[in-house]
Amino acid sequence: MNPRKRLRSLMQEPDRIIQTVGAHNALGAKLVEQHGFDAVWASGFEISTAHAKPDANILTMVEFLEAARQMTDATHLPIIADCDTGFGNVNNVIRMVRDYEKAGIAAVCIEDKVFPKMNSFIPGFQTLAPKDEFSAKIRAAKDTQRDPDFVVIARVESLIAGHGMEESLERAAAYEEAGADLILIHSKQKDPGEIFEFSRRWNSDTPLVIVPTTYPSITLTEMIEHNVKMVIYANQALRAAVKAMNQVLAQLKESGSLLAIQDQLSPMDQLFELQGLKDMIKQEEQYRRQEVR
Repeated sequence: MNPRKRLRSLMQEPDRIIQTVGAHNALGAKLVEQHGFDAVWASGFEISTAHAKPDANILTMVEFLEAARQMTDATHLPIIADCDTGFGNVNNVIRMVRDYEKAGIAAVCIEDKVFPKMNSFIPGFQTLAPKDEFSAKIRAAKDTQRDPDFVVIARVESLIAGHGMEESLERAAAYEEAGADLILIHSKQKDPGEIFEFSRRWNSDTPLVIVPTTYPSITLTEMIEHNVKMVIYANQALRAAVKAMNQVLAQLKESGSLLAIQDQLSPMDQLFELQGLKDMIKQEEQYRRQEVR
């Protein structure tokens, strides 16, 4: 089953949470697959951070797309691409869907803020786009896609921007009507109460997506009970990697010896495996044998 059909199939499974993990390159995507997760989130935050740039539409669509494309090459999992606000207006969204679909991406997610956007957890910079304007982007995305299994996720930022529950529900309903396949309801509260209220009042069959970065106590059982279909662990792998690299580099600088950090390093064989080096050598040996014949 190709990744798009796989994602569509997972969306239809009752009482199943699609566990999705953020990555910024092929290596991260491959590790997500090896640990048995369902999908990869081509995270705008992670990709920006990997370039040492702010998560504020500083990078271009081409840079985001290339990172996502490399992930599709490295894994069989569906790649769900974080596309911020769609990189501009309706015409930018049309180009985005065409290019991401051609690259084999399973889904794109766009959010209802103005372009350029700022990371959702930076206070004072969260400006929402007009509801009708964003609905037009969703319609344009759905009209542009060619593969019926391609998924378009509408990300509602009303709670993040402090506009309240009523507007969040109103916007989500408008985006559903425009054709969104999934609704991502985003919150920055320290507990999932706001998400639970939204789900109780969301009188629709369109599935919900959450990103529990600030409310990590939520469980898979609670998600199922509140009609959540997908959870995105958006940036934890990158944050863990940065912490580990800082610790190793600090120890190395202090000690001046590789022996001080040896037990914190992955073995070279593991990296060769991730590279696909052993498969490459097998292929070379196979074709050499054929040449001898």
